[in-house]
Amino acid sequence: MPTAQSILTHSPDLAAIEAVTTPVESEVVVVGIAAGADRGNGGAESDAAPVVVAPGLDGEVTAALATLAHSVGASTKVGSTTRVPAPEGVPGRSVVLVGLGSSVDEIGDETLRRAAGAAARACRGLGAALVLLDAERVEAVALGAALGSFRPAKVTAKNDDDEKADSVKVFVAEGGADAVTRAATIAECVGLARDLVNTPPNLLFPGSFADRAAELAAAAGLEVEVMDETALADGGFGGILAVGGGSSRPPRLVRLTHRGNDDRPSVALVGKGVTFDTGGISIKPAAGMEQMTMDMGGAAAVVATVILAARLGLDLTVVATVPMAENMPSSTAYRPGDVLTMYGGTTVEVQNTDAEGRLILADAIVRACEDSPSHLIDTATLTGAQMVALGRKTPGVMGTEEFRDRVAELSRGIGEGGWPMPLPEELRDGLDSEVADLTNVTPHRWGGMLSAGLFLKEFVAEGVQWAHIDVAGPAYNDGGPEGYLPKGGTGVPVRTMLAVLEDIASAD
Repeated sequence: MPTAQSILTHSPDLAAIEAVTTPVESEVVVVGIAAGADRGNGGAESDAAPVVVAPGLDGEVTAALATLAHSVGASTKVGSTTRVPAPEGVPGRSVVLVGLGSSVDEIGDETLRRAAGAAARACRGLGAALVLLDAERVEAVALGAALGSFRPAKVTAKNDDDEKADSVKVFVAEGGADAVTRAATIAECVGLARDLVNTPPNLLFPGSFADRAAELAAAAGLEVEVMDETALADGGFGGILAVGGGSSRPPRLVRLTHRGNDDRPSVALVGKGVTFDTGGISIKPAAGMEQMTMDMGGAAAVVATVILAARLGLDLTVVATVPMAENMPSSTAYRPGDVLTMYGGTTVEVQNTDAEGRLILADAIVRACEDSPSHLIDTATLTGAQMVALGRKTPGVMGTEEFRDRVAELSRGIGEGGWPMPLPEELRDGLDSEVADLTNVTPHRWGGMLSAGLFLKEFVAEGVQWAHIDVAGPAYNDGGPEGYLPKGGTGVPVRTMLAVLEDIASAD
């Protein structure tokens, strides 16, 4: 496992994922169980033996597994796991029974991802695992298993490698190996975003974050530009400089470009990279402030997504513009009452220094629009109001209506759950200032997520299809692991942005 010196340069902790077309001998075998036909107990757990989903095993073996699952009372709830000794005919020493829900006919891709993720976590440290869940929809199975095998990097002198499964083999039909390879690539980039979010803020600060992003991007063949505080001052990036001005570790702006065919669409990605957020002069309460190491979740997702676009060879240009700053209180910090001149000339009255993310995003959005992209997606752990409105797992999606709805639908389709939200005109008046063009917050507490979206809208160029994804809750899981989601950084919304990029590439 990584030490303090190596945590920024290690690869995500994922089990090796590979495809097999015949059930091979393994330490542990994963099979699915769904509820049987007899729905006793008012429709709760079935009183009948569960239906076993185990492609590649013959009927006698699956019947024995069904009997075993029933005898031990294994739950069919999605993602529940029960480990039992392997009966005769199973190519392993033990079996992990993973719940697939109430009906075999209702098993969707997200169910497979969640079940495979939970099973992979249950197999951790047991050696090589063989997953028998669905031989056709193997990308969902492989992606869930890969994401579920992730372990957060840890700053430690101990060697915990023996806790990690040697490999995860996914049973596939003929021709399914490419889907497993693709899933492993996606999982690796989601794992990268998770690792960046989980890195302690004394190790991940604007300078080190920029260096790591540049190193990863160069390795993926991307064009790289890093602007330091001098270049930011010369360029007039007033929002980034103000937010980062209170820290001894100055801000950065990183630009990463995956170059596609010039005749293809160009998509801009922008991600909030506040590597630690104290709230500045408008300081946050102490309780829970340690979680503010995750306030660069949007930036981590954008860096991972543009690298993923390059690794998958998407035939469109993707340009990531990533502002990075540490929001600290000090004698050089910006203050409530300050008026900032943003990149591009718009002035903003600061009424709350804890509404800092929109300030660095505004600078980055204006810079991104100078490239004349057809579409722009920005994402950020932006507002607590997102969690009040939608909970901790549902991203709020705002922007130009058609593109907003397209992004939200694709997000739900891949299991990240984006939900379209409005930008009501009546909230815009709250951003008017008597001393500047805008204020950074409204004078009331209503519609905070939507007001932040309206603020960002002011900086999006005319004619650009735009979506803003607020992932304040979804980017970080402060509860226990669930399905393929670990505790800590989740990597949301990397897969949403990939789905959008692939949709644009195929449709335009």
